[in-house]
Amino acid sequence: MSDTLKPGLSSTRRYDIDTARTIAFMGEDSRVYSTPSLLYDVEVVCRDLLLEHIGEGKDSVGTRVELDHVGATLLGMWVEITVTVTEVNGPAVNFEFTARDALEEVARGKHSRFVVGVEKTVQRLKGKLAKAQAA
Repeated sequence: MSDTLKPGLSSTRRYDIDTARTIAFMGEDSRVYSTPSLLYDVEVVCRDLLLEHIGEGKDSVGTRVELDHVGATLLGMWVEITVTVTEVNGPAVNFEFTARDALEEVARGKHSRFVVGVEKTVQRLKGKLAKAQAA
């Protein structure tokens, strides 16, 4: 890992809230940013920030999420997600995040990721698949 990966490092990304990112179960007039889509977008921003600071052949996996979804972002609005590294402990990296739309904060929380070697992870998963198929 790079010496540049340290607490205080931050990234912000804006997402347009399209139909695919919204709930549908309350009808067309109630389409808002879904919590699963919000969580996915937070993970992407954190992962992309890490990829700028870890070596080739490395990636990261999510290990923990604490998320408060406190406001509704309507279909057609945008949301900005800001993530900040709060702790680096070897391959374990912790983040805090906020999400805001044009009017208010809509989410805040914490996310943990673990930096892994891609090839080693692929081999481990193939081993698990072989065990599952044998069972």
